[in-house]
Amino acid sequence: MSGRIFHVTRRVGVVVGRILVYVLIWAGLALLTAAVGIRFYWGEITVGQMLLNLVSVETDGGGGALVWIGILGIGVAPLLITAGIALWQYFRRRKRPRHGDGMRPRRSQWIMRTISTALVAAVVVGGTTAFATTVDVRGYIEAGNSKYDVGDYYVEPTVTSDKHKRNLVLIYLESGEATLANDQLFEKDAFAPLKEATKASDGWESVDDFQQYTGGGWTMAGLASTQCGVPLKGVGSSADSGAANDPGDDVDTYLGGLTCLGDVLDEHGYKNVFLGGANASFAAKDTFLSSHGYSEEKDLSDWRAAGEPEENFRSDWGLSDERLMAHAKDEIDALHAEAEKTGQPFNLSMLTLDTHEPVHLFDYCNVDTQNEVTSVFSCSMTQVAGFVDYMKEKGYLDDTAVVIMGDHLKHMSAGDAFHEQLDNNDNRTIFNRIWIPGEDKNNKPRPRMDQLSMYPTILEAAGLTLEDHEAGLGVSAYASKIPDGSAQAMEPDPYTELLDSRSSQFYSEAWAGGDAAQ
Repeated sequence: MSGRIFHVTRRVGVVVGRILVYVLIWAGLALLTAAVGIRFYWGEITVGQMLLNLVSVETDGGGGALVWIGILGIGVAPLLITAGIALWQYFRRRKRPRHGDGMRPRRSQWIMRTISTALVAAVVVGGTTAFATTVDVRGYIEAGNSKYDVGDYYVEPTVTSDKHKRNLVLIYLESGEATLANDQLFEKDAFAPLKEATKASDGWESVDDFQQYTGGGWTMAGLASTQCGVPLKGVGSSADSGAANDPGDDVDTYLGGLTCLGDVLDEHGYKNVFLGGANASFAAKDTFLSSHGYSEEKDLSDWRAAGEPEENFRSDWGLSDERLMAHAKDEIDALHAEAEKTGQPFNLSMLTLDTHEPVHLFDYCNVDTQNEVTSVFSCSMTQVAGFVDYMKEKGYLDDTAVVIMGDHLKHMSAGDAFHEQLDNNDNRTIFNRIWIPGEDKNNKPRPRMDQLSMYPTILEAAGLTLEDHEAGLGVSAYASKIPDGSAQAMEPDPYTELLDSRSSQFYSEAWAGGDAAQ
């Protein structure tokens, strides 16, 4: 009886062991393909970026075919490969008694098991290491042990006066990296058309060496940092607190515990409108906007409903910049007329998409460079420049502030262009232009500030007066000095650690809708 129990137990142990091996093979393959895919399409990212975007992709106007590539490459392919290995091993074992393989010498069996074990270990360790490096798991763990907390430096924006408030136009340029203006590195200055429309001699200003904040590098991070003044961190930042801060969990708000640009403008009587060519549901952009004072968001579905022909769309993201700017002209005409009639100022924000890799060549763009990416960037900037010229012709620049900036640096994933020019470039910066009607041009914007300080800068460009020029972690580019105790007064290394820190309690309250400033 005891021998039978031992035999059954041994068999169960063998089956469980084999299942565990196949689970490890599947996990190793899935992690390896995920790492390869992420590096090819996005380059190295962070755990927070992965968690925030993992559940918010859209097959229509939010990544397109990339969604299916991810499902097949990470979900289906490793499973099929693992199943294939399992079936091969199963039939191999069944064939052994027939061909006398069961009498194989012990040395030969030991060698085969050693090789099999080494191969499984290589897949598991290789996949795990590749994935951990790609999403910077080490940095994520270190951030959890940081002595710094964003909440200790966060400043709730306090408007002391709005008697000079004015209309605002805010334009985000997809992957709008200023380095692409260097015609010594590239075939031509991709920003030349926009530079011509926003010349310093005409009164336009810019923040020299405008920096992407440490840990940023994707669109929602660009929007959140420049409109809320904090690094964008998601579910991983406050996982221990149990906050429902994942935009994919059908939450009603996005960083609802923070006071962001649209909130401040809404409180001071602005009408906030957003235009984008892509699906606003991608990365929960629509939730972010509606959580923070935007009363209208027009996106891919609206342009289709408006009767835009299919050739004006790219299948992976959405409406071309040419058509987006055409709609923007109609929108600003209506908003400005309404503002003159009612006295209610407006904020018209928009985001381009033509320059999102892999770039799409629309019919309106003529390629005059060897690398078509350069031409596509130039064509997109030409469309934005045309909108700026339109505002000037209509006289809107007399009472409307304009802030134009890239949402982040250009991605440097394996499948993207310009590695030769950008990989070893030690001063990659974000393109930006600022127009403030009647501004004292002797008060130059502070150089080398990062995206977090753009939040109070935009508020002041709109004519609002801020206490100590502060909002979020940022200090306005027009502040004469950095206030003591501000995050912007920190030395570079501690400031970087602050931005990297998980700040669990702060982000728990920010996502839960509580007052994160408390």
